[in-house]
Amino acid sequence: MIIRDRPSGFRLFLLLRGSVMPRILPSLIVNTLIATLVTLTHGDLFDLKITLTTIPFTLIGLPIAIFLGFRNNAAYDRFWEGRKLWGELVHRSRSLSRQCQSLIAYPEPAAANLGLADIRVRMIYRAIAFAHALRHHLRDSKADNELKDLLVQPEWQQIGKSSNKPDFLMRRMGLDLRLCLNEGRIDPCLVGQIDATLSSMASAAAACERIKGTPIPFSYTLLLHRTAYIYCFLLPFGLVDSIGFMTPFVVVIVAYTFFGLDALGDELEEPFGTEANDLPLNTICRTIEINLRESLDDEHVPKPLEVVDYCLT
Repeated sequence: MIIRDRPSGFRLFLLLRGSVMPRILPSLIVNTLIATLVTLTHGDLFDLKITLTTIPFTLIGLPIAIFLGFRNNAAYDRFWEGRKLWGELVHRSRSLSRQCQSLIAYPEPAAANLGLADIRVRMIYRAIAFAHALRHHLRDSKADNELKDLLVQPEWQQIGKSSNKPDFLMRRMGLDLRLCLNEGRIDPCLVGQIDATLSSMASAAAACERIKGTPIPFSYTLLLHRTAYIYCFLLPFGLVDSIGFMTPFVVVIVAYTFFGLDALGDELEEPFGTEANDLPLNTICRTIEINLRESLDDEHVPKPLEVVDYCLT
């Protein structure tokens, strides 16, 4: 995620970090070259005069702009829903830590130096592991190294065989909760509170999987992509007779707008990736880890991630 002050004035035209310009630059150059060639030949292509008026471009341009806006709204809804789900996960993780320490009885006070032998500490560390595992699950990356220090050895060996590591951790927390109930460490009337927190965390994870696994229909994206490109490549033929040498300048502005909206929709559609405009899942997971380790008075609390080159990962 890009974190920086809003630029003003001429600086707006010089920013590339977080811009869609690198993605659309090749198409923009090709479109500009076509517009320049059409302007120099004044619409004559191989001794054939291609005559177009601005009327069809007016009729087609407005629907394209509307549908591009609709697609971007749908893509941003996915982005914002993903952010709300991870915010919910932060809240529920903190609640789980508080509930484990206040509702589950144990002969010794919960502290990090008791290690994973304390069932409360074990569940809190699993909540940290759950956030990291979900991040890697959504990004299709490996989480083994980050989870090793958060789980007991047998559990860490078993999780490597699981295709859905967040679900594996959630089942383990459920088993520990049942163990506490069977051993009388928690009042049966209070079990539902912790179980509701675990269910909320599982629900947030499932919703993130839904966003990742259900993209905007490909045929809709493909239709807009093709229509926008055809429109921009033919636009010089409709403008050259009316505005002459200004054709390339007008075409590049229109193409930048249409190509940029198209590329922006592609970026926002998948909010859990590692690009500059994606959600900062590393930072959110680090926040969860810091908060939960501090709740245990852990000595090994990591530092918050810092913004690097205006980007928070």
